[in-house]
Amino acid sequence: MVFISEITYTTSCNFLKEKLPEHFHNVRLGIICGSGLGGLVDTIEQSSKVEFLYGDIPGFVTSTVSGHSGKLVFGYLGDSRTPTVFMVGRIHLYEGYSPQQCTFPVRVMKLLGVQTLVVTNACGALNPEFKVGDLMVINDHLSLAAVTAENPLIGPNLDTFGPRFPPVSDAYTYALRKLAFRAAFETGIAKDDIREGVYTYSSGPMYESRSEARFLKSIGADVVGMSTVHEVIVARHAGMQVLGLSLITNPVVVARGKDAKKEVMTEMGIETVVDDGVDTELIKANHEEVLEASARRADDLQRMMTRFADLWAKEQ
Repeated sequence: MVFISEITYTTSCNFLKEKLPEHFHNVRLGIICGSGLGGLVDTIEQSSKVEFLYGDIPGFVTSTVSGHSGKLVFGYLGDSRTPTVFMVGRIHLYEGYSPQQCTFPVRVMKLLGVQTLVVTNACGALNPEFKVGDLMVINDHLSLAAVTAENPLIGPNLDTFGPRFPPVSDAYTYALRKLAFRAAFETGIAKDDIREGVYTYSSGPMYESRSEARFLKSIGADVVGMSTVHEVIVARHAGMQVLGLSLITNPVVVARGKDAKKEVMTEMGIETVVDDGVDTELIKANHEEVLEASARRADDLQRMMTRFADLWAKEQ
């Protein structure tokens, strides 16, 4: 386990402030861009944009995943010119980092002034009503890992950020969820293309087995991904409001698969039940389809987030 001191967060924040124009010394909105969603930074006012590679910022670790470029970008978002900081590429546990290292940027955002954090991700659908290309506003999360041992708040509590025992029953701010739906509808996203549901976290990097997928579905998860929950826990610990937004890029394999016994009996002419109700369809998930689906929906998501920033700014 890697524990990070308050001084390290402060050092990182001071490094950024020394290099940032003064108007970015108190950014209010932070956005974490998931797999293939880094194009969100293209929506910001380009003349104002300031970028830092993760590897150049004290305390940051580097992102190693395709679709995650690994940079912190500052700029004005939307007609409201909301000062915003983007994480273009997140850090994952499966890359070999600790939960504290993965969530380090979130606490630095807090020190920079971020009040509201938007976390976006690509995920797979467990709910059979959800289809590829749908967006889902997260209303709760489920993480067996976070309630056992993989929790970023394990270790000495950093009182500067928040209390020892923070609640997360209200992790996804209701008012922000309403703003997200309003932004979606105002930018032309059809009501059947945006959902609300429960996100569940799997550490990865492998996609879930069929039995694991059926289990996650049975305990209430609508989608599953490999990120987000740790960031949300740390953000809520630090008193930030949170909006979670998932892009569904693939159906999760929940079929039981082929029945080897039945197939051999059929081949040998041994009598079998004609239809035993076992689903034999198997579809393999892969990262390429995640990036492809993200690219197809990118324009809609960018318009939605730009409108969200304007609606959010009006309520501040």
